[in-house]
Amino acid sequence: MFKKLFSLFSKSLAMDLGTANTLVYTKKDGIILNEPSVVALDAERGSVLAVGREAKEFIGRTPHRIKAIRPLRDGVIADFDVTSKLIEYFIRKVVRGLSFSRPRIVICVPTGITQVEKRAVIEAARHSGSGDVFLIEEPMAAAIGAGLPISEPKGCMIIDIGGGTSEVSVISLGGIVVTSALRTAGKDMDNAIVAMLRQRYALYIGETTAEEVKNTIGSALPLSPELEMSVKGRDLTDGLPKIDTVSSVEVREALDPIFLRIEDMIKVALEKTPPELAKDIVDQGVVLSGGVALMKGLAERFSRAINTPVIVAENPAFAVAFGVGKILDNLSTMKRVLMSVERGAR
Repeated sequence: MFKKLFSLFSKSLAMDLGTANTLVYTKKDGIILNEPSVVALDAERGSVLAVGREAKEFIGRTPHRIKAIRPLRDGVIADFDVTSKLIEYFIRKVVRGLSFSRPRIVICVPTGITQVEKRAVIEAARHSGSGDVFLIEEPMAAAIGAGLPISEPKGCMIIDIGGGTSEVSVISLGGIVVTSALRTAGKDMDNAIVAMLRQRYALYIGETTAEEVKNTIGSALPLSPELEMSVKGRDLTDGLPKIDTVSSVEVREALDPIFLRIEDMIKVALEKTPPELAKDIVDQGVVLSGGVALMKGLAERFSRAINTPVIVAENPAFAVAFGVGKILDNLSTMKRVLMSVERGAR
């Protein structure tokens, strides 16, 4: 009887807990939440003022007593207490008032995560009111979400570039054979744009503006024609508001060192790949996913670097969330792809 009541009043969730954004998936409704991983706190009282989209609006606009915090860095928990508040807020928003429910939750984490970091994710989920906690590696979730045949005896390669981490994995027979990760990704690209504008124009901008520049005129290869964009910020010489025109050439030059580091990571993974699996990868190509995947020329640049076709996944920003959702929908048959299982109390 108790088990029936538990299943009635609990809800299973899948969560793509990212450095930049958090997505939540339910079996009934699919992706029902996609909000920035940001929490705004009153520093004096320690109370939460806003979470998610509303909290992101606070970034760069807060008085001294209010802090807008990204509690996840490089894809892992940097601030345990604030991450717990973030997860709790999103769970309550999705579960809609069933305060006594303890939802099962599948959460994706970066490859190479340490035991301490893994435990922090599990404890943050537990602290926020979840029951069973299942962890899955991001590249595996991305591959499943992109529709790759992960269970077949052939090599599949996925490159996932998110806000905090860039990861590449070769998957065969439902397991990760080779993997490589770099804690350099979308947020580092934003920081590189901020640094370039400071140095070249003495123009100081915030991370939201940098992200807009990246998404609007960022590119990995030369464009025809090249693009320009007016960027507003603060003049570092006199502190007054300022507008400068920035070109896609300048942005690409700022981002180039990051592209090169990701290319090196991919090449290292390919060097470690068994020859039979490498043959499969050449035959079917490499899939690119993550929020940065749609940057102009990025897939072509990677393709040239490794002499192998690179294809952008359908809805690349949601590939991980879709993959975690598929695992949630088929938990009984897909448990073998999970990284960790932590059972909650009944």
